[in-house]
Amino acid sequence: MHKGRYSKYIRPFSVLLDLIMILMLFPYFFKGLNIDFILFGTFLFGSWVVVSFFTKFYEVFRFTTPVEILSKIVKQAVFFTLVIIAFFPFYKIAIFSGKAISLYILVLFLIIIIIKTLLFYYLKKYRLSTGNNYRNVVIVGFTDEAINLKNIFDERDDYGYRFKGFFSDKKKNEKIIGKTNLLYTFCIENNIDEIYCSLNEISNNQMKELVEFSDANKIEIKFIPDSTDVFSKNFRTNYYELFPVLTLQKTPLHNPTIQLIKRTFDVVFSLLIVIGVLSWLTPLLAILIKLESKGPVFFKQSRPGINEEEFSCYKFRSMKLNGTTETEASKNDPRVTKIGRFIRKTSIDEIPQFFNVLKGEMSVVGPRPHLWSQNVAYGNKVKKYMVRHYVKPGVTGLAQVKGFRGEIETDDDMINRIKFDVFYIENWSFIMDIKIIIQTVVNIFKGDDKAY
Repeated sequence: MHKGRYSKYIRPFSVLLDLIMILMLFPYFFKGLNIDFILFGTFLFGSWVVVSFFTKFYEVFRFTTPVEILSKIVKQAVFFTLVIIAFFPFYKIAIFSGKAISLYILVLFLIIIIIKTLLFYYLKKYRLSTGNNYRNVVIVGFTDEAINLKNIFDERDDYGYRFKGFFSDKKKNEKIIGKTNLLYTFCIENNIDEIYCSLNEISNNQMKELVEFSDANKIEIKFIPDSTDVFSKNFRTNYYELFPVLTLQKTPLHNPTIQLIKRTFDVVFSLLIVIGVLSWLTPLLAILIKLESKGPVFFKQSRPGINEEEFSCYKFRSMKLNGTTETEASKNDPRVTKIGRFIRKTSIDEIPQFFNVLKGEMSVVGPRPHLWSQNVAYGNKVKKYMVRHYVKPGVTGLAQVKGFRGEIETDDDMINRIKFDVFYIENWSFIMDIKIIIQTVVNIFKGDDKAY
């Protein structure tokens, strides 16, 4: 059983600590320079997030060397300083002070270096002394490179890896547990966190099966390169000492900095909708909904969210009260009211989901939340279906604006929807989100044949 798995909290804690230092220190160094502290504080906050994303400032792992960490700190300091200097020409009433900027950067990064150094070495020492936060690993293949990697796991206790054994179809050795067909059961029974594969020993079909297995069971898969020919943009190269390991790239939305950017956008955009639209639309629709049928104005339905965590999805009620809420709407559905038909056609019924966004249960853009019954029906039937639960569901999504919304009449309808959902997750960009939002607005005014 895993113990003390605190890793997921380290980066958010580190980001939060840095942002607190940034906002606490600047009023002291920039006082008397005729600066609007709220505006400047917001600028510093946003700039730090953007700069840290491009410098990969928070991409520090258990195998990252002190030299790499120092390099990241220097790059972050240089670019953050340039961004601060760039603020003054645009805010002309402020008094520029090179001394104030220099002292602020010096003190800020001195504190950050001290905190990060203490945190880095404390976590390594804590891992060694308590045995907590380890990761169970196996290696597929019994090549020289695989054996070298196993030796690194054994020699570098501070990395926090526990080697559980080799699997190989090509070699025979007393150190090998068995062939790769035994790997899947072994991983589940022994709580394996990471699978390392020698690319020299697995076929393309085996690699595909391993990737699908790791996706379904939330196991990280990494590859041991036998030559530089296998390097591609789909892999991230990490070094354990001088030993290269290829990690299949996680989605951009797993990056803590991107998560912060996306969450900030979600909150700001949702507040604009709640204040600018729902504030006057809700009472108007409440009257129309109540006049036509009895029941609440809002409809709440249990849906699976990120990591299949249950949440209540909000909508304006568009149907008469009925006991078949797990059955999706179909064309000319008798449950749909007259006003319901209009608000469904224009997607207005979905607008209350911006409350879900503010609560952190949904995002403005993402895979649309499915019914639980659809998860049961298609979870093991459609490949990569469960990948959609890696991220928060969205008020709108790529599959929706591409026409794959509404009733699922055939398996192909769901397969096409999942293809777009997975493409969005694996190729996310802020520009893509904006395009999807714009297309959603266009579709609202045009109407959608599948919105019923």
